[in-house]
Amino acid sequence: MKILVSNDDGIDSAGIYSLVEALKEIAEVTVVAPHKEQSAVGHAITMQTPLRVFEYQKDGKFFGYAIDGTPADCVKIGIRNLMPKTPDLVVSGINHGSNTAINIIYSGTVSAAREAAIMDVPSIAISVTSHAVMDFSFSAKIAKQLALEIFEKGLPKGTLLNVNVPNVSQDKIAGIRLTKQGKSKWDDIYEKRVDPYGRNYYWLTGNLFELDYDLEYDQAAVKNNYVSVSPIHFDLTDYKTYLEMKDWKIENLLNGK
Repeated sequence: MKILVSNDDGIDSAGIYSLVEALKEIAEVTVVAPHKEQSAVGHAITMQTPLRVFEYQKDGKFFGYAIDGTPADCVKIGIRNLMPKTPDLVVSGINHGSNTAINIIYSGTVSAAREAAIMDVPSIAISVTSHAVMDFSFSAKIAKQLALEIFEKGLPKGTLLNVNVPNVSQDKIAGIRLTKQGKSKWDDIYEKRVDPYGRNYYWLTGNLFELDYDLEYDQAAVKNNYVSVSPIHFDLTDYKTYLEMKDWKIENLLNGK
């Protein structure tokens, strides 16, 4: 079994190292990850500048390939150019910080897994719900077990598993829940500041408003110390509105009213 590992925190992050060590127990692992942190870049693809590939050493040994591009770039070039055969699975993470609800849209971690799903490769995105994680071992274990499940049972084409692990000790984990993507909104503001030279600049800040509190949704589940596993895909069609708009008869718009 061959697994491609990527992330958005950069190839030198502690999360990706723990993930690789766990997955090496069950598969041959290839690492292709951003050279620098690419958090919240979404599904950006580099088109106007060339991509550079560097062999990255860790503790004096070859660890993987570092790319000066986005997480989605890494998955594309990893599958198309750097691996001799298409991998059986792509795992993105382990991310520092939650990727639930609306954050899925912005996440580079999820976008790496989404790119794999677009390329018809089963994939997992896994995150720990804190930016101050000290121990990734439990999350890495979850990723390994889910990888084994996917090897055995498979996933539909175009679908990935988005996994979020509470940042608590394993003995405080309430369990694992199959969840849906929750709803939330950011109340964003750009705080105006002044640099030492008297020039204005703006720093993004704000608060997240949660709109779901039922444990069947990812954000509520992790707040109650459950590991959240959400199967997601990216058909963005609003089917209810699509059916309602049949009555608009928009095919007649060019003829006026």
